[in-house]
Amino acid sequence: MTTTPIDPSLILTNLETVPGRTIVEHYGLVAGSTVRAKHVGRDIAASLKNLVGGELRGYTELLQESRTEATARMVAQAKALGANAVVNIRFSTSSVAQGAAELYAYGTAVRVE
Repeated sequence: MTTTPIDPSLILTNLETVPGRTIVEHYGLVAGSTVRAKHVGRDIAASLKNLVGGELRGYTELLQESRTEATARMVAQAKALGANAVVNIRFSTSSVAQGAAELYAYGTAVRVE
């Protein structure tokens, strides 16, 4: 699976401001999400790994892909509004169906100088 690359021209931060910059315009909430289902092969490998312990690499990769995709969608929305930064970024997850979860990225789109 490939994910959308995150546009490097936007400043992304989990802080409420961008250090050394002044927020000159607020565009409001921007968000991106993706819903991913578990893979049978990953489930079997995870079950075996649970017996011996250790990182569940298949799930680690799935979550990283999900975070990247949700963030890229949030960034695209911010750029469409004219923002050059997204501040106060947060991530949330929720179960939407048996074996499927949503990863939601959100923040405040702003213009900084």
